[in-house]
Amino acid sequence: MGHWFIDHMQRVCIDGIVSSWKFVLCGVPQALLLGPLLFLTFINDLDLNIYNILLKFADNIKICSGIRSTQDMSKLQEDLNTLLEWAHWQMQFNTQNCYVYWW
Repeated sequence: MGHWFIDHMQRVCIDGIVSSWKFVLCGVPQALLLGPLLFLTFINDLDLNIYNILLKFADNIKICSGIRSTQDMSKLQEDLNTLLEWAHWQMQFNTQNCYVYWW
């Protein structure tokens, strides 16, 4: 792994338009077993100060809450606010993949 970034280059292609080649100076190569471990370490504190159940799997999280009172609703909102505050300093959530399930 130590020599992976030596002379390693990449470029980006969007809608058929290709950027120039750039040297890769840091990161974790895909398929490297260290990647998931580093990610889990990075999000390890995500559930601190969360009242409801927070499920984490790979790069997905779910917050689970039963709403039976206004107090339950307030606790869920507090948890969402806590997660947004965490995301502001750590990593933004992909809101395109956010859903609310009712049953």
